[in-house]
Amino acid sequence: MSTTAIADHALLSDRHSAALVSRAGSVDWLCFPRFDSPSVFGRLLDDVAGHLEVAPAVAEDATTSRRYVDETLVLETTWATPGGTLVLTDALATGPSTDPHALGSAAPRLLVRAAECTAGDVEVGIEFVPRPEYGLVEPLLEGVPGGVVARGGGDVLVLSCPVPLAVANGSATGVLRLHAGERVLLGLAHRSTSEAFPTPWGAAELDTALRDTVEAWRTWSRAHQSYQGPWRELVHHSGRVLQALTYQPTGAVVAAATTSLPEGVGGERNWDYRYTWVRDACFTLEALWVAACPDEAHQFFDYLAVSAAASVRGRDADLQIMFGIGGEHDLTERTLDHLAGWRDSRPVRVGNGAWSQRQIDVYGELLGAAHQLFDQLNPDHPGAGAWREFLVACADTAARRWRETDQGIWEVRGEPRHFLYSKLMCWVALDRAIALAEPLRADAKVEGWRAAAAEIREAVLTQGWSDTAKSFTQSFGSLDLDASNLMMPIVGFLPADDPRMLATIDAVADRLTDERGLVYRYRTEGGVDGLAGEEGTFLLCTFWLARALAEADQVDRARAVFDRAATYVNDVGLLAEEVDESTGELLGNFPQAFSHIGLVNAAWAISEAEQRVASGAPR
Repeated sequence: MSTTAIADHALLSDRHSAALVSRAGSVDWLCFPRFDSPSVFGRLLDDVAGHLEVAPAVAEDATTSRRYVDETLVLETTWATPGGTLVLTDALATGPSTDPHALGSAAPRLLVRAAECTAGDVEVGIEFVPRPEYGLVEPLLEGVPGGVVARGGGDVLVLSCPVPLAVANGSATGVLRLHAGERVLLGLAHRSTSEAFPTPWGAAELDTALRDTVEAWRTWSRAHQSYQGPWRELVHHSGRVLQALTYQPTGAVVAAATTSLPEGVGGERNWDYRYTWVRDACFTLEALWVAACPDEAHQFFDYLAVSAAASVRGRDADLQIMFGIGGEHDLTERTLDHLAGWRDSRPVRVGNGAWSQRQIDVYGELLGAAHQLFDQLNPDHPGAGAWREFLVACADTAARRWRETDQGIWEVRGEPRHFLYSKLMCWVALDRAIALAEPLRADAKVEGWRAAAAEIREAVLTQGWSDTAKSFTQSFGSLDLDASNLMMPIVGFLPADDPRMLATIDAVADRLTDERGLVYRYRTEGGVDGLAGEEGTFLLCTFWLARALAEADQVDRARAVFDRAATYVNDVGLLAEEVDESTGELLGNFPQAFSHIGLVNAAWAISEAEQRVASGAPR
């Protein structure tokens, strides 16, 4: 069982895969060669599932600090020990890149760890405990000149190390002493068993790979990041995190880097988030429009049009709500019963059963992102015909299916319902399709789309509002609140100062928050969503509240809510999905794209509202 706090980890990414590094210098999570590959280090979910640790051999009296190298996702961890100071620099190598739109295209599948003594003397301990296939495999380890080779489970891992390591019981360990000014580099390279037998990297090669990675991230940041509003550094850093969660070969965006980090300690709400949800990816593209730039829009829409083609074209079917990062459709869920889970939170799952759910809101998120980014979607692009036909088909499906029940944005595993948010987003799909009718070459469809949008609007206003709850509610005929209804003014369905919208905003702020003022998605008491147990407050929803308040020009309240949520970034600026209501600890998969998306968009909305209020301009 792993007990290290989720917030004690930092993210590394080469835009193919991701690693999480603890404050103790342990790589507790690493999947090669893709985000969704089986882990080779899985200590995050069970102490016996593998790790690679580089840290002071005696760290009990050390103080630790961390930071990312400016404008990068290259991590520096510094230990000040009684005998000296050790600085560890970690990166998943991106390969060299002078093209800011090709970050990670030449990634060599290499983790680089550079340990430098900057003062005094430090003994450095090294523990290499590879456990491929989520800890199922104890590989064969062999010492070779310049390092150690581990083979097993289809993976070949080569640890480059400047000192001999003792090999025993599927592990390699050693200690080296560094004096002030001395620096050593370690590297972990991955190959499959079908590739040529690899050899360890030399120190000069590793140093070049590290410097190339710093420069590649800086090239991307400087070319993309121009936001100058409030919380500038948080917004820019969140933009890099979202880029880090993007799979470079296809443009697919993973919801998070991990699987099965729980929404409640010891509970069953543990899901695999290493896939692309249409909803999350579209929200990410919109956030990148603020925090970076949308030049990657073409790649994503090409990926999605190809991946989802069979979902909406050629047969009467729904758009599949999520895909593998290579475009895979079948994401069948299974449990890994040999793993204890983070703090004994079982089951540990891989795959995600939500892939087969109906969630009709996705049409709105998709058309919404296309509308916002349409200037970047060149109609002469070779793939333009495919995504144009795809978007028209999505609008048609929203018009046809909006009256049906679904599992909703929160993917409930209980009975399907008429969720208000799902209806709202079908309206968004049609509203944006109408606005894009000319470039989509769909003028003949506008009349039908407009009629369907009017029907949805009437249904939401009459069946989604409750005089008893004094709020728009989670589903038609319900009295339950749902934070997703805060999106109503954000997407332009109602102005934020409409009395019904103001009442809904206040209802969420007053009755759907914890003692800290953080927002729940909805109340889970009594297993209303088909699952046992409770969950924490949801950071995205808290940022939605800040954004809705900004839309209503309640800037001071919006700032207060934003600051409240932003206090939960960890020491290197990362957010998980939720916050434990009793302890204030981060919960859920990590880092979570949704949370960083919420931060970016709320900061931008508050910036816009402040300018609007200061100028006296109308909303």
